[in-house]
Amino acid sequence: MDVRNGDILVMKKNHPCGNNQFLVLRSGMDFKIRCLSCSREVMVPRVKAEKNIKKIIRDGEQ
Repeated sequence: MDVRNGDILVMKKNHPCGNNQFLVLRSGMDFKIRCLSCSREVMVPRVKAEKNIKKIIRDGEQ
């Protein structure tokens, strides 16, 4: 799966704050993502994150 820095990930499950959109800060073996609602940053293993992605929004798409 092609996930780049700056992409917005729409996840299947919500963050505890109620939002399901995350900004990708770093990608590699792990993803560092930031919740767009509460700005909390989370490190997630790549395998677990890829299973949970519903949609990827790139720069310029909305």
